[in-house]
Order: sequence, then structure tokens, then C-alpha cells
Amino acid sequence: MPEITIDSPRAGSQVLRGYLARPAGAGPFPGVVVIHELFGDTAEMRRQADRLAAAGYLAVLPDLFSDGGARRCLIATFRAMFAGRGKAIDDIDAAQDYTREHPDCTGKVGIIGFCMGGGFALVTANHGFDVSAANYGQPPRNAEAALAGACPIVASYGGKDVSLRGAAQKVERTLTDLGVDHDVKEYPTAGHSFLNEEYFGPAPTHALQRIAHVGPDPQAAPDAWRRIEEFLARYLTA
Repeated sequence: MPEITIDSPRAGSQVLRGYLARPAGAGPFPGVVVIHELFGDTAEMRRQADRLAAAGYLAVLPDLFSDGGARRCLIATFRAMFAGRGKAIDDIDAAQDYTREHPDCTGKVGIIGFCMGGGFALVTANHGFDVSAANYGQPPRNAEAALAGACPIVASYGGKDVSLRGAAQKVERTLTDLGVDHDVKEYPTAGHSFLNEEYFGPAPTHALQRIAHVGPDPQAAPDAWRRIEEFLARYLTA
């Protein structure tokens, strides 16, 4: 069943819920923990998990808002992302445990995140994952300390994303200084959330999102996914 409860003693949530996307055919498969954007466990995020499953990965999407929804959990979740510790970090560690120990998993596990989840994919890249894919993620505070010992990282940013101006350059510079294998790219045509397949909310708001450079970019997204899939394959299927 796609709806799951993630059971691990490291979980911070009282009951950590999630979504499981399994590839077709006989396993085992390498695993990927999928960290959602600030809107939570949405249909868009489940599509991303399904995409990874179609590419051959056991995809586990933990709901970091399990204890009360975005309204009650959002601020504390962002605090955990910036601090590198807290309930959300514990939930991500628990999702890694669940995925690695799943009978359909080879034992190799990566992490991928979008928006808020991209920040988590950076700050937990040294938590035992085999590879990390951070998409328009906020660089960690004190990045050199936070990324020390990180697994290989592929990161993608939009050049029109005013909320993350200079982020790609900061991540690139830090990973180079630390000697972490990486592939960081900024796409000039793209804004925030450019890997999403649809705009947020009702149709009348879509024009505003385009003006704000938020939402799908069919020019940048295929290349970003190509890089992500190549990086995941290099470190999870070898």
C-alpha cells in the first residue's frame, strides 16, 4: 500500500506517516528518501516519488508535518532545517532507517528534496546517505561545518529565483573547498520550484506565479532530471 507508517526509534513525530512508491517488478531496489516542499505531502510531491519509482528506486516520502499539518508544524520544521537538529531531522533519519531496512531495498539509500526539502537534503547529506539531490535548497548556516563529511551532492537552482540569489555559487564553493564530489548547476531561465509539473493552487494564481518566477520550467527541468538520475545511478546502482 502506498500509505505507510514509518516505524523507527529515531522518529521525532509521534506517528510518522508517509508515502511509498515501489518500482514494478522484482526487487530489491536502491532507495531514495523524498523530502517535500513547504506545502507538505502533496500530489506534486507524490508525483516526484512516483517518477523515481519508475526510474527504478524504492521511494519513501515522509510527511514532516505528521504531528499536526503545515499550519502547526511549518515554523518548527524550518527551524530544524536551519539548525540541523530537531524533530524533522529525526524524522528524516527515521525514514532513512525505514528505507534501508525495507525488504525491497538493496541497502543503498539516497535523499532528494525540493524547496524546503532541498535544504534538508543539504543539511542531512552527512547523515549516512549514499548520495543527495538538493533542488532549490537553502544552503546551511555555517555551510562548511554543516556539509563536512557529506555524501556526493547534485544540486540545481534557478537563476531567476530571487529567494536563493547566490545560493548555487555558495554551495559550489563550499563543496569544492571540502572536496565533496558534486554537480551544482544554476539554470538562467528557471525560478523557484521549476521541477514541479504544475503550478500551485487555482488557475487564476498561475499568472502571478509566472511573474514571480515560481513554477514549472520545461526548458530547465529535463536537463536537471538528467543530471539527478545520472548522479543517483552512479552512487546507488554501482
